[in-house]
Amino acid sequence: MRSEASLHRPPRRPWAWLWVFAASQGLVVAVWWAIGWRWGLPLLLASHLAVVWGTLRPGSRLFSPVLSRLPGGARTVWLTIDDGPSADTGAILDLLDAHGAKATFFLVGARALARPDAVREIVRRGHGIGNHSFDHPSAWFWALPPAAMRAQVDRAQAALATTAGAPPRWFRAVVGMANPFVGPALARHGLTRVAWSARGFDAVEPDPDRVLARIERQLRPGAIVLLHEGARHGRNPETLARVLQRLDALDYRAVLPDEPDVRA
Repeated sequence: MRSEASLHRPPRRPWAWLWVFAASQGLVVAVWWAIGWRWGLPLLLASHLAVVWGTLRPGSRLFSPVLSRLPGGARTVWLTIDDGPSADTGAILDLLDAHGAKATFFLVGARALARPDAVREIVRRGHGIGNHSFDHPSAWFWALPPAAMRAQVDRAQAALATTAGAPPRWFRAVVGMANPFVGPALARHGLTRVAWSARGFDAVEPDPDRVLARIERQLRPGAIVLLHEGARHGRNPETLARVLQRLDALDYRAVLPDEPDVRA
């Protein structure tokens, strides 16, 4: 049996990437000096492109550990719902209850402070919470410098600890993009970064059937399913209902990572 503790892997050496990057730049200089720019320039570009790739790819482990799926072969999935709390939260909770499903809500700190009763209701009904930044700067979260990144994580962690009664242990980067400064911010709070293995783009796609089709193509035992609430198109609860119905039909159970059904 795999416990939540074994899945919970905060960054242990959050600045290790800096030493590796510094060594790579030293190699670039040495090659450029010894052989010339025709070899040095491609090496320089490759080293910087690696940083860009590690930042923009949600499942990248270049800068910090990340959980992209649950272990084992049991027909279980981890439903994760981003961007709340919102006006949709109550309807989403009712749907989860109706299907006997559990989910982790990755909450935005400022929105949690605006809807503390919704946060408490999530916890009361037995669901999990995660840190999803303080004010969800979707256009530039990936480019935040160290102090601003730390503030996003710190302030959200404080807001969620206040509203939920305990600090979360999970973190999801905004739009999934985690730059080199996310790891140190997570290490301060013992947070584990969570990505996903199945998504339907329901934050922007208003058609529940299209969302479901995308998710189903990626569905496997242990999948971490990315969903949202509060999207402008207003159809997130309807989409969740379709997903839950399909999970039931396929004999999948939506569980939290610390439940006994999560097996190695």
